[in-house]
Amino acid sequence: MIFLMNSGLQAQDPAEIITRMEQMMRGNSNYAEMTMRIERTRYDREISMRSWMLGRDYSMIIITAPARDEGTAFLMREDNIWNFDPRIDRTVRLPSSMMAQSWMGSDFTNDDLVRDTDLAEDFEHEILRTEEYGGRQAWVIRLIPKPDTPVVWGKVEIWICTDAYIQLRVENYDQQDELVNFMELDEIRRIGDRELPTRFTVTPVDADNERTILIYDEIEFDIDINEQFFTQQNMQRQR
Repeated sequence: MIFLMNSGLQAQDPAEIITRMEQMMRGNSNYAEMTMRIERTRYDREISMRSWMLGRDYSMIIITAPARDEGTAFLMREDNIWNFDPRIDRTVRLPSSMMAQSWMGSDFTNDDLVRDTDLAEDFEHEILRTEEYGGRQAWVIRLIPKPDTPVVWGKVEIWICTDAYIQLRVENYDQQDELVNFMELDEIRRIGDRELPTRFTVTPVDADNERTILIYDEIEFDIDINEQFFTQQNMQRQR
C-alpha cells in the first residue's frame, strides 16, 4: 500500500511527467520518415525528410525532397549542431541564437526539430490543472524557461495525456504573455508497444490561413545505432 501511494505521488511530479512523455515520444533511439507541408496564403510547399535520433544528445535530419533541397542536412552531436548545404558543399555550425529561428521556412523552429533544449532540465514546471482534451484526460503543465535557456518564449504550456503520457497540445507565449502559436498533435496510432500522435500541426495566431503540418509516414523505435553514426561525414553521405 505504501509503495502504491508513493508511486502515485511521483507520477504527479511535473518534471517526471515530462520525462516520461519524452521517453514515450522518442524512445531510446528511433528512425523516422516524415512529410512537412508548409501552408501559406500565396503558396504551399512540401518537404520530405528522414531522421535518426539516439537519446537526447544525437540526432540527424536529411531532406529527401524537393530536388532543390535534397541532401540538406542537420546534425546534433552533444552540444554542437551543424547544417550541411549540398548546393555550396558547405557545413556550418549553428549557434544557440539560431535555435529559435524558423526551420526551412516553416512554423517549426530549429529547436523544435533538432531539440537542443531539454524540457525537463531547462525549464521550471507547474501543473496547472487536469482537463479533457481531444477525448482524453490530460495534465496541463506550465513551463517557464530558466534564465540561460536559449528560447524566445516567455512560457510554454503543454497538454500531456494522463494514461499514455503522450503530448496532445503545446502553446507558446512571448515575453508579454501573448500567445504566439500553438501545436496540435493528433491522428494517434499504436506503433509497437506505444500510442503516438502521427500528425503535428503548428498554427501561428497572427496569420490567417497559415500553418505547418508534420506527418510521420514511418517511425521505428529502439533501432540499432550508436554515436559513431552521427558525424559530419555521415551527414553528407546520407541521401
